[in-house]
Amino acid sequence: MASRGGAGAGAGGWDSLDDDDWGLTEEQFDKLEQDAYRVLAERKASSSAASTAPIASPLPHRAPVSPAATASSPVRNDPPASRISLESRFGKVEPLSPSRLSQSTAVNNSQGSSSKISVHLFLHSSGMIAAKFPYNQKLVDAFRKIPRASWSGKERVWMFPPTSLSTAEEVLREVPGLAVEVQRLDPLVQRAFAAALAAKDLRGLYDRIPTDVESKLMPFQREGVRFALQHGGRVLIADEMGLGKTLQAIAVASCLHEAGPVLVISPSSLRLHWATMIQHWLNIPTEDILVVLPQTGGSNKAGFRLVYSNTKGDFCLDGAFNVISYDVVPKIQSTLLDLDFKIVIADESHFMKNSQAKRTIASLPVLQKAEYVILLSGTPALSRPIELYTQLQALYPNVYKNVNEYGSRYCQGGFFGVYQGASNHEELHNLMKATVMIRRLKKDVLSELPVKRRQQVFMDLSEKEIKPIRALFRELETVKINMKSCDSQETMESLKFSQKNIINKIYNDSAAAKIPAVLDYLGTIIEADCKFLIFAHHQPMIDAIHQHLLKKKVNCIRIDGQTPVAARQTLVTDFQNKDDIKGAVLSIKAGGVGLTLTAASTVIFAELSWTPGDIIQAEDRAHRIGQVSSVNIYYLLANETVDDIIWDVVQGKLENLGQMLDGEEKTLAVSQSETRPSPSKQKPLDSYLKRCSTSIETQPSPKSRRF
Repeated sequence: MASRGGAGAGAGGWDSLDDDDWGLTEEQFDKLEQDAYRVLAERKASSSAASTAPIASPLPHRAPVSPAATASSPVRNDPPASRISLESRFGKVEPLSPSRLSQSTAVNNSQGSSSKISVHLFLHSSGMIAAKFPYNQKLVDAFRKIPRASWSGKERVWMFPPTSLSTAEEVLREVPGLAVEVQRLDPLVQRAFAAALAAKDLRGLYDRIPTDVESKLMPFQREGVRFALQHGGRVLIADEMGLGKTLQAIAVASCLHEAGPVLVISPSSLRLHWATMIQHWLNIPTEDILVVLPQTGGSNKAGFRLVYSNTKGDFCLDGAFNVISYDVVPKIQSTLLDLDFKIVIADESHFMKNSQAKRTIASLPVLQKAEYVILLSGTPALSRPIELYTQLQALYPNVYKNVNEYGSRYCQGGFFGVYQGASNHEELHNLMKATVMIRRLKKDVLSELPVKRRQQVFMDLSEKEIKPIRALFRELETVKINMKSCDSQETMESLKFSQKNIINKIYNDSAAAKIPAVLDYLGTIIEADCKFLIFAHHQPMIDAIHQHLLKKKVNCIRIDGQTPVAARQTLVTDFQNKDDIKGAVLSIKAGGVGLTLTAASTVIFAELSWTPGDIIQAEDRAHRIGQVSSVNIYYLLANETVDDIIWDVVQGKLENLGQMLDGEEKTLAVSQSETRPSPSKQKPLDSYLKRCSTSIETQPSPKSRRF
């Protein structure tokens, strides 16, 4: 095979041949080589004007062909169909006689300085740098000198880590007897690797994670935390929805807490959720968690410190954790920059995909200034590279500093404007994985996931929405007081009737009050582009959800009490079989029984039911035979609404309700830390309905700990 490399260099076209592209056996390769020599010899013969007789050839006789016919004739021995002609693989070939062919290797060996060979460097999916080149023993010897370089026989490429890149380029410049032309990595790729390699490896801080938090992390979540620390605390955690990105970010922040207070930027629907998660996992006092809201009022039964962005004058963000929404950042950007946060977590970072949006323009300087930045997104827009640009800018502004450079390489080919296409897609994906991004799908970590995962999501209601419900609660409290002092059976019956009516009124009004917050939260689900079930009880809530999905052009089905029984199975079949149908809007009663909707692994409850059995039945529309994924269940709760009442009822009943999970009879236990717990006092993320093999009383209570 050594002669093949020498002949190739002399023949003029062989230096463009990639050996590993052929997929042929050694015998087939030799036959192909003989065919090439034969064609070259016969071309020489046919072009000779001095003689009409063909030149004798040591190779088997073959009828002479014209150069034109040769250029278009297929290679013999049945090569792959895509390799139609010699010249399409070898390039233009100068006419050579057999005698000259036999001398080409000697010429190259004796005049090594004139030999040229091309080495193509590219980014491999493993994060290593790969090198392709035609076989040449001198080059092989050179690659053996590169630190940690290895040969991949399967892919027929040499590979080495990015840390060896400068050494590799130096070695290839000094190969004796060869002029090596190196097709280097794109400058943007080189800058990205340089920045990533310069980042400080912080994995030594992993042990700072509180023990009771670290013990709850699943193996892939531990890997995510270590990835973030290894890359200097500037990363994009892009796990699929439901894999615990929030917990990973909190764990990373706990490792870096000596850097100072933490700023969390999230969608408005998730502000209170973030505050609750932080308090639960790190067990810090609620007064150390500051939440910025757009206007005064609303509910705060959990006791977080609240600051309102609509108040006049400056305000101080001095919490250990400070939670704000993207829409508030433009209003307080100067304050955020002055406070100089060292740790910033940006949840649902794809909210910054539009570089012209106010929230993006305002958020980028805050993120770029921080020492540590953790972006979270379950939908990193890998198929729309231009939407990733601002997120990459946030992490490495000195690398991704020119949108034209980025767009020209990764965003070509679109039909709807400049840089709306996708090009060099594999390179970008490999680059992000190697330098800033970790992404796992449910199917990748399914063996580590529980069968069901339940999670509370606390909704942020405005004062306008909560005020009439407060009045009803005060009225209900008065009725209760009167019932305690009542000594007449007739009066007692009347008070009980009034109590029931008030509770029903609270139930109805709570649904209406939660509608804006529920629709706001749905935006994050729509962005995730996953199939989901959403359950509600009241018709106005069901109508609002359905209309919202239609307005957002989300294909969905709807099954409630008004849906004909005969039509329900057709709707279910459509949802199960059609990928473009993403949502199923269901009433808890009508959609909660007898339907199989296992195409979805995300279940959302916009409202609660008084009956725990209804909740379990509704959950099991997705969690049943045929489900091949872990089911994530989200309960959307709001303080100072009927959720406070229903949750107490449901909690008490669930404590006595057995549920078959993981093949064992287990109790869906909830926190009993309060005598009358409301949603604000519950432990979120799995522990509010956690699957436990021992009773809740046997579990040691965590020590109070400040962050």
